[in-house]
Amino acid sequence: MLAKTLLLPALASALIMSTACSAVLADPASYVVDPKHTYASFEIDHLGLSTARGTFDRTSGNIVLDAAAGSGYIEIAIETASIDTGLAKRDEHLRAKEFFNVDQYPTMRFVATSLQFDGDRLVSANGELTMLGKTLPVLLRITHFACGQHPIHDRPVCGADAETSIRRSQWGMTTYVPTIGDKVTIRIAVEAFRLP
Repeated sequence: MLAKTLLLPALASALIMSTACSAVLADPASYVVDPKHTYASFEIDHLGLSTARGTFDRTSGNIVLDAAAGSGYIEIAIETASIDTGLAKRDEHLRAKEFFNVDQYPTMRFVATSLQFDGDRLVSANGELTMLGKTLPVLLRITHFACGQHPIHDRPVCGADAETSIRRSQWGMTTYVPTIGDKVTIRIAVEAFRLP
């Protein structure tokens, strides 16, 4: 009985979100990224012993979604100086010239103009990542996507979890490769409000 009691609200919530998602994506729609709920994180091998992790805490961006046409646009800007690995001295080192060189390159940017949908669900985005002044193609895999009416702000909102893997050396960040891994897994958790 308890399981049934817990399951019914969850099913109802899922149905409401699914219906809301279809309604939100009914027409081409523009969204602005909510910087309070959008974060980029990364994982990289450390000495072959463990996985080092960190986040970038300041983001901005704009998104256009048109599920009916199977098209759209994504632009996510990440402030490189907002890197946070939990250790201030390491963060200072990562901001330096041999890594993110934040004084010369204060922003990383992902831009996608080719989006793939499965029905109303966004599943991937082909685009380009600009880092350290170099732009290269990147494919974002969308591992979670949902839209609905925000329960607090009472506005249409969409959210997604996206991930990709890159070789940092391709962008010219070669410091300590291969002692510190070349392959970097990047994840972006995004929430964005629909514009009127």
